[in-house]
Amino acid sequence: MQVILLKDVPDLGEKGEIKEVALGHARNFLIPQGLVKEATAEAVKEVESKKEKEAKVAEQDLVKTEELVQKLEGQTVEISAKASEEGTLYAGLSSSKIATALKNKGFEVRANQISATDIKELGEHEIVVNLDHGLEAKITLIINSE
Repeated sequence: MQVILLKDVPDLGEKGEIKEVALGHARNFLIPQGLVKEATAEAVKEVESKKEKEAKVAEQDLVKTEELVQKLEGQTVEISAKASEEGTLYAGLSSSKIATALKNKGFEVRANQISATDIKELGEHEIVVNLDHGLEAKITLIINSE
């Protein structure tokens, strides 16, 4: 019996795939659990159109992310923080503060995309922003004393 997977099923396949399974296994386990539905002609067309839409959305997202990388690459962000006379910050500079500074400059970046351990010194630091689709951009962070 051909079925369409509604969820990822271990040892069978991923959501949206069409698989051949034993009739008893489908009727007694997979269908009652809501894991699959029968692969009728209409259901197959529906799954294929859904995959096409998802592919278009993913492609558009990739283009937007590439544009963001081009805009972000080489940007300089300045942040002021309280520091001792030796240049050591009283509180480490977290990635959320860097993300906020980038948002103030017009870039939509989440804190978890910034790969910077807590920075604890004044000066210039190179930061890598890991964006979706495996793309990354390098920015320069300048920390000034308040």
